[in-house]
Amino acid sequence: MEDLGPVAWPPEPIRTERLVLREPEARDRAAFIELLASPEVHTYLGGPRRRDELERETPEVPEQWRGSFVVDLGGAMIGQILLRRATGHHRPAAVGKADLGYLFMPQAWGYGYAAEACAAALDWLADALPGEPVVLTTQTANVASMRLAAKLGFTEVERFEAWGAEQWLGMWSPVTLPS
Repeated sequence: MEDLGPVAWPPEPIRTERLVLREPEARDRAAFIELLASPEVHTYLGGPRRRDELERETPEVPEQWRGSFVVDLGGAMIGQILLRRATGHHRPAAVGKADLGYLFMPQAWGYGYAAEACAAALDWLADALPGEPVVLTTQTANVASMRLAAKLGFTEVERFEAWGAEQWLGMWSPVTLPS
């Protein structure tokens, strides 16, 4: 995966009704470690990383690169939105397209924060790179992620086997109005 290319970075924080999408900061380090070490978060992602490894390897300001947004609720990190260029994707239909990923703390599940944050990130991307299609891959067993993809307007491109499970690849295209 690579960054998105010619987009102004970092953008101004993106504000929604309840959330702020912003650049990672040093104060987010402990939350990133918690997120990456969580067995619940990584149920469909190959399992969590070891906390001791994360403590050693996580820089003071984690995930500081183009396309990495912290999802902030009331001054605390509750998740991360990732927008990257899918250069090494397993599926030809996804190669070279923007790829949406997201991770949220288990205590933030079930409140619509992921839908709100992902929709805001997609809106930002549609303004930054007009007409850019976005892909999303999730395990079909991840019912919540499948519901989120549908809610965001992703349509199925294909299903395939990878990482020992059936995967779903969807695509989202911004609506462009004729001039």
